[in-house]
Amino acid sequence: MQLFCHYCTHGFSNCYILGSEETPRQALLIDPGSLDTEIINIIEENEYTLAGVLVTHTHRHHIQGLNTLLRIYQADIYAIASEIGEHTARRVSDGETITIGPFTVEVISVPGHTADSAVFRVGRFLFTGDVLSAGLIGSAASPYGAAVEVRALRGRIFPLPGNYFIFPGHGPPSSLEAERRFNEGLRSWEAHNARRPRFKADLEFLN
Repeated sequence: MQLFCHYCTHGFSNCYILGSEETPRQALLIDPGSLDTEIINIIEENEYTLAGVLVTHTHRHHIQGLNTLLRIYQADIYAIASEIGEHTARRVSDGETITIGPFTVEVISVPGHTADSAVFRVGRFLFTGDVLSAGLIGSAASPYGAAVEVRALRGRIFPLPGNYFIFPGHGPPSSLEAERRFNEGLRSWEAHNARRPRFKADLEFLN
């Protein structure tokens, strides 16, 4: 597989193009925050057919490029939400493994930042959207939402066996091992909230 990383100035977000090296050459697009000539050139110069679009969550700066993209290419959208802006998505569920062209994609629901936040695992790559990035975890609208996110990260993402490359919605790439050991956002949040009765009650309810 070949991975291309594109920085979208709209929302300062990351878009990824994951391409196969087999014939026919196909690609997945992850979180098209914008669509410009650089993304189109990557698709065209590598003679990719766009097999699908993965959306980690529906915040606008991760989906802004969809309108233009779908005027140029025909591709299904895959997301936990069934509606992405004005487009209908093929709804995926937590724990589901889907095949899109030559790609095998595992869906891991990590709600909290948004209700529809997902991490997509493709091989040794984790496309984490906003829930996990280098040194940070996703913001949440409430303490309960944050507790849900932390539990999902601790219970579903960090225990994945071995190491993975993390490609987040914002900021530089990282590795799962680095975030297991050094994610300061997670550590600080847990240290700050561990003594709060509301936090403890939330965790007991979730368990």
